[in-house]
Amino acid sequence: MFTTDSVFKRSIGNDTLSENEYNGLIGISLFWGFAINYLIVANVPADAIPFWPLIIGYFISAFAGIAIAHGSDDPIISFFGYNLVVIPVGFVLNVGLQGYDPNLIINAIMVTAIVTGIMMFLGITYPKFFRSIEGTLFWSLLAAIVAELILILVFKRSLGFMDWIVALIFCGYIGLDWGRAQSIPKNANNAIDSVVALYLDIINLFVRLLSIMSGKDD
Repeated sequence: MFTTDSVFKRSIGNDTLSENEYNGLIGISLFWGFAINYLIVANVPADAIPFWPLIIGYFISAFAGIAIAHGSDDPIISFFGYNLVVIPVGFVLNVGLQGYDPNLIINAIMVTAIVTGIMMFLGITYPKFFRSIEGTLFWSLLAAIVAELILILVFKRSLGFMDWIVALIFCGYIGLDWGRAQSIPKNANNAIDSVVALYLDIINLFVRLLSIMSGKDD
């Protein structure tokens, strides 16, 4: 997965943070990202966002943010790159969440938090297992993306069970990325760079769980 390889292969560097400080910084940074998303969804009118400029801007900003974060050794610059990922995701969520019951969204957030906590625990408890399925996760996600594109562009439809498949894949990625985040030098820059991958894992899991919990049958 593009967002993880360059970060989690790092082995050179000093542990300038304790384990609690390192994981605390990851947690605070994740909270920051989700808080920014909430503010965008709560305050920006969705109908004021043009679709194609949103999609194009999302990809440009997100990929630029990933490149900036992972290409810098300065945690402040990495945090700036992280925000370039977070902000366009917030606008995409703003449009995508329209039509969903607010109570359902809250329930999906709660389930996502619980599942994320479980997968993080498993990721740190069984890191070898998750590393052993890294290739499977990558190819499974790639196959799922291609299959969904074909279904939408060629057959003009989507299938509900694909949400289950992709949700399971991102459960695996949360366990994998959390376990790998604990295996690299514990410093501020690595914490921020790890957050970029974990944030995207969790957001993708939330979107799929929301779709599943909505009960829609595509």
